[in-house]
Amino acid sequence: MLIAVAITGITCNAALPLVPYPQQVKETGGTLVVPPVLTVGGEVSASTMDCIARELHGMKWQVITSVKSSGAFIRLKQNQKVQGKEAYRLVIHKKGVQIEASTDQGLFYGFQTVRQLLEADRKSLPCVEINDSPAFSWRAFMLDEARHFKGKEVVKRMLDEMTRLKMNTFHWHLTDDQGWRIEIRKYPLLTEIGSKRDSTQTGGNSRTNTYRIEPHSGYYTQQEIAEVIEYARQRHITIVPEIEMPGHASAAIAAYPWLGTAETRAHVQAKFGVFENVYNVADPRVRSFFEDVLTEVIDLFPGEVIHIGGDEVRYTQWLASSQVTAFMKEQQMNTPADLQIWFTNKMSSFIESKGRRMMGWNEITGDKVHDHVEHQAPQSTQLAKSTIVHFWRGDPELVRKAVEKGYSVVNSYHSFTYMDYTYQNLPLEKSYSFQPVTEGIPAEYASQILGLGTQLWCEWIPTENDLYRQAFPRLAAYAECGWTRQEHKSWERFNQIITHSLMPALRVRCSEKGIIIN
Repeated sequence: MLIAVAITGITCNAALPLVPYPQQVKETGGTLVVPPVLTVGGEVSASTMDCIARELHGMKWQVITSVKSSGAFIRLKQNQKVQGKEAYRLVIHKKGVQIEASTDQGLFYGFQTVRQLLEADRKSLPCVEINDSPAFSWRAFMLDEARHFKGKEVVKRMLDEMTRLKMNTFHWHLTDDQGWRIEIRKYPLLTEIGSKRDSTQTGGNSRTNTYRIEPHSGYYTQQEIAEVIEYARQRHITIVPEIEMPGHASAAIAAYPWLGTAETRAHVQAKFGVFENVYNVADPRVRSFFEDVLTEVIDLFPGEVIHIGGDEVRYTQWLASSQVTAFMKEQQMNTPADLQIWFTNKMSSFIESKGRRMMGWNEITGDKVHDHVEHQAPQSTQLAKSTIVHFWRGDPELVRKAVEKGYSVVNSYHSFTYMDYTYQNLPLEKSYSFQPVTEGIPAEYASQILGLGTQLWCEWIPTENDLYRQAFPRLAAYAECGWTRQEHKSWERFNQIITHSLMPALRVRCSEKGIIIN
């Protein structure tokens, strides 16, 4: 189907204000005058073209069907010679704009480049040739809604900003000690009880003893999640849901106490930090519970990857449980880390049986990576080879060990990628300097580094204003880390673009929604 879009707009000025910056840019001289009515047409699906039209911020548009697109101001053309599903070629000359790609996704990203140029200057475009493709296939943003529920409209606005920045993966952290945020129809108490807490810790760190004494609640129905999934799909963003196991379990155990290991009843935590509540994975009923939950999650989310968390598991309750220790002895497990990997592999096998792939934080490898867990890597068990290991802590040596064992890796090293950190602890230039492929990775294993994720943990991020304050402009820095190859990055150029083009445009968009960011 060939369709076109008509747009009118206003003016502002900037020179090649592109984030992430393309791999190859050749300025050919001169400018292209933007007409009062801008037509877009070509070889792209109707849903992608409709999304393109609706996302042209601040411009009036009209969808027009057309038998021929050769006369369109911006022409989208399928070209199998453009290699890579996200790659595109863009040519702006004095007669118009042409975008070529082998896929809808490539054409969509090419248009995002034109869109940034149009949002900077509605009167003219620079004549330029761009050949572009991403450095990494995994360019993710994670939002934690277990700690503070934000709602689907906030999520959609973040997806919009990801779209502008050519980020392709939304990692959705939906369960934790402080809340269960996804409807599971077989276990309704997960949201009836587990999505609600009576108060919330304040003060900015887990050592404080002050609380906001008011209820906090919220969760997504499966219908609402399906709506967000479709919204993301139209923007070529895949959603990776995270269901934490076997730790960070308080909210679920509060709903169904038989899931827990300890005899004392858990409650949905108002305090932040790491807790000892852990699922009793030695109990077949608990393993069946996770198969039931994952079945509903897999039926809902179409993406290949399911994230199972696996971080910060405290082993105190397992070691104190006669049932768990007897099970470990029966299975000839030497350490609690063996038990965690055994359970993780059970989940991995189940996820694979459903045609999907498991991902988890790097503690699932069994290596010692944080101070409060004292154990060594288990000898008797190995993770399934299809596992994606998501590094948030651990030195580069652990990353090297993971890729040498054959695992794929996403690098989210916390001191560079956690957007909830203050700008004093994580300044913008440090964010921009992040390199997903760590030093010491042999060249033959570099391709196993899929890319990077940036995380926004929301313990101390209660409002949408807080979210935007912490996320921008750092999200743009991570977008360029994921897309632009290291040799083509420039902090000075990026900082100029952020200051003079991207941030002013973002503030305008936010102010229209009543969001104020500095």
